[in-house]
Amino acid sequence: MKTAISLFRPTTFLPAVFVLLFSLTLIAQQPASSSVDTQREAMRKLSFLSGHWTGPITIFRGTGEPLRLIQTENVDYKLDGLVLLIEGQSTSASGKVLFSALATIAYDDASRSYRFRAYHDGHYLDTELSVPDHGFSWGFTSGPADVVNNMQLTAKGEWSEFTELTVGSTTPQHSMEMLLQHQP
Repeated sequence: MKTAISLFRPTTFLPAVFVLLFSLTLIAQQPASSSVDTQREAMRKLSFLSGHWTGPITIFRGTGEPLRLIQTENVDYKLDGLVLLIEGQSTSASGKVLFSALATIAYDDASRSYRFRAYHDGHYLDTELSVPDHGFSWGFTSGPADVVNNMQLTAKGEWSEFTELTVGSTTPQHSMEMLLQHQP
């Protein structure tokens, strides 16, 4: 134990502390990371989504009658513009919540791609998000089913979104459609 203590003599310990403090000061004075700036700039492409949206949603359930609900989407930037948080809820005419989900969108500058992560009923999906002008799309495969979701801002400024489901070699079928209006 005396050997360990003798390594920390004031003549060797103080210069090491000075170098460490000087390095930390230099790091603190560095400008914001260009990586963060790149991410924030990429996330600005989705600024049209920010705010509160509401409107009708139709969910197609096989051969049965479609389910018609009211959809709300609350979209806010978090972490100083680095993450977009989307909270969605579908309610019946009586106001009962039948579906709720939470999603995040972030930009990965290393892969130059957007990441979409959605949560619902104890499950989550993590997939790449495509961001064309005033829209987005994402998809995934689960067993024999391919799911593709497309959103586009209409000429009237409405959030138009639909989901297509393809099972095996069947023709793609719409499984969901919604048309939301931006609320003040």
